[in-house]
Amino acid sequence: MADSITVYGIPNCDTVKKARKWLDAASVSYEFHDYKKKGIDAKTLKAFSKQLGWESLVNRRGTTWRKLDDADKENLTESKAIALMIENTSLIKRPVITGGKEVLLGFDADSYSENLL
Repeated sequence: MADSITVYGIPNCDTVKKARKWLDAASVSYEFHDYKKKGIDAKTLKAFSKQLGWESLVNRRGTTWRKLDDADKENLTESKAIALMIENTSLIKRPVITGGKEVLLGFDADSYSENLL
C-alpha cells in the first residue's frame, strides 16, 4: 500500500467527490489539499507537469477556461499555463493524486486500484 497519499482538488467538484468516496470505501488514508484554501505553487505544478504533461493538467472544459481572455488561451506554453493555474486553481483538472505508484489525474477506479492499493 502507498504512503502519504495526497488528493489535490476542490471539495465541491463532482470528480473529487467520487475519488474521495472511492478512497474512503477502500480504506485508503489520504490528506486533502484544497486548492481554494491552500492554493498551489509553481514547484508542485511543475512536478505534476513532468509526470502528467502540462497539457493534460489544464481543464479546458470548465467555466474558468471559458471566462479567460482569448489572449490568455492563445500560444499556451508550460510556463504560461502554470502561471494561469496558480492564479485560477479551477483551471487544474481534478483530482491530482500523489503518493501512489504514479501521479494520477481524474477518477478511474481501475487505475486507483492498481496504484493505491
